[in-house]
Amino acid sequence: MINAPSRRAFFAGTLAGSLAGVALPSAALASDAESAALPSRPNIVVILADDLGWGEIGSQGQRLISTPNLDRLAAEGVRFETAYSGAPLCAPSRCALLTGLHAGHGTVRENPEGGPQHSLTEADLTFAELLQLSGYRTACIGKWGFGPEQPDQASHPNLRGFDEFYGYIGHVHAHQYFPTYLWHNGAKVRLDGKTYAPHLFRERAVAFMRKGGDDPFLLYFATNLPHSPSVIAGDAGRYESRPWSGPNRRHAAQVARLDTDVAALVRALRETGLAERTLVLFTSDNGPHSEKGVTPELFDSNGPFRGDKRDVYEGGIRVPMIAWSPGLRPRVVKQPVAAWDVLPTLADLAGVPVPARLDGHSFRGLLTGAGAPKHDHLVWNRPRKAQAIRRGRWKAVRFAPHISGAGPEGRVELYDLAADPGERRDLAAARPELAGDLLDRLDRSIGEDPRVPYGLRSEIADGQIVVTLHNGSSVPWRSVRLGLDGPRELRSHAVERVDPGTAIAVGFPLPAAGRARITVRADFDANGRSHAFRRRHHSTAAEPTL
Repeated sequence: MINAPSRRAFFAGTLAGSLAGVALPSAALASDAESAALPSRPNIVVILADDLGWGEIGSQGQRLISTPNLDRLAAEGVRFETAYSGAPLCAPSRCALLTGLHAGHGTVRENPEGGPQHSLTEADLTFAELLQLSGYRTACIGKWGFGPEQPDQASHPNLRGFDEFYGYIGHVHAHQYFPTYLWHNGAKVRLDGKTYAPHLFRERAVAFMRKGGDDPFLLYFATNLPHSPSVIAGDAGRYESRPWSGPNRRHAAQVARLDTDVAALVRALRETGLAERTLVLFTSDNGPHSEKGVTPELFDSNGPFRGDKRDVYEGGIRVPMIAWSPGLRPRVVKQPVAAWDVLPTLADLAGVPVPARLDGHSFRGLLTGAGAPKHDHLVWNRPRKAQAIRRGRWKAVRFAPHISGAGPEGRVELYDLAADPGERRDLAAARPELAGDLLDRLDRSIGEDPRVPYGLRSEIADGQIVVTLHNGSSVPWRSVRLGLDGPRELRSHAVERVDPGTAIAVGFPLPAAGRARITVRADFDANGRSHAFRRRHHSTAAEPTL
């Protein structure tokens, strides 16, 4: 058995040093001359675990649960030691990951919690939409987590950038490991209630990657492991004889199953010869859960950190993150990154102009050793409950009135993460000016969605198909040409420039035939390179059938 106090003391000392700016070991550093290379427009596999704690993989200290495949990825790739989720619970965290906005700006800022299922909207731009526009084939396999459970609505994965979807649409449905149905695109697929959903997800994900083709792909593999309830197929395997409660044995088996699923995806990449052209990014949506009999203290699931799922303390928001590709040099990154950095990073990797007014920054440079922009501060927002902000070594936490023992005026806490990563010594009373400054920054960081429209849209109006290109980036788009891929009689239209924050709209006569095959297109130059956007026109019930 692990001596938990000494292990926590070891991690606390290590992290305190890293946060204070102590240099990495030489093996984890790379000079500019040794910077790793990534392929141009790589295939991208984003693996999102559900409620996997920072300390639940071996490369971050786990000793009771075996995760050899994730540990190998961490040893061969880039391990982000200070990675944060978008929120301390599922829906807002996934919104931040997909859209590049933290939960002070994003559309979804809280879990349903007995209310209606929260949804994405037509105003949301996901990383899948960006990559799909630029020619990637895209798939979401597993837990989507945004309702409603209906096809042809703005929050459905197929309308938010995914060509292929298989899994759960809603948040609550994803709690069923042996479901009676799953969704395949816009249709329900009936099941017998005896098939383990993670097994189906793994098969679908491998099949998608094996399809081949000339275009790069994006796979968003959003498993529901190891979310509660602690349900597995069969017994707990090597953990069945452990002197733990049943839920803890099954939770360990869930984490182990997650590890073997990751191995299956990587094995498929190697067997198809795709590994050299692929980046795998693994992370979790929040800290470990303590639901339905699982005790994260047994596993040290949050490492040296305080709190777990639903907490804005480090244990609720600090998560594993690993990037792996054969071209990367092994390293450990100490610089903080957050879930809302994923969208700009994927856009950067795919060569797509990065949308403006995001909360995230691309960390591509941290993958290659070239360095990347640092956040001035990071923000977490649970409306009417709790908020947190980190700036450098300092972190302020604010609880709403009557939440977590706070009085009628609420409560503010301040921590020095360099000296106290476990957030045990509240310094708010000793440093009121610093706490006040952080809270001012926090308040200024919460508000309406700051983005401007981005991308390619089409609609039917006055007997025409109107194609609109929105430049939602921060750079001008030049030599712009709009048009339709379809019948020969359709023509294109060119303009010299579309400035940031502006749009151009062009109407084309509806063709007499072949309407079902219409794809709108935009070609332009930005940042010194050529870009091509393509989007299939989606008709509505009010339009003529295309």
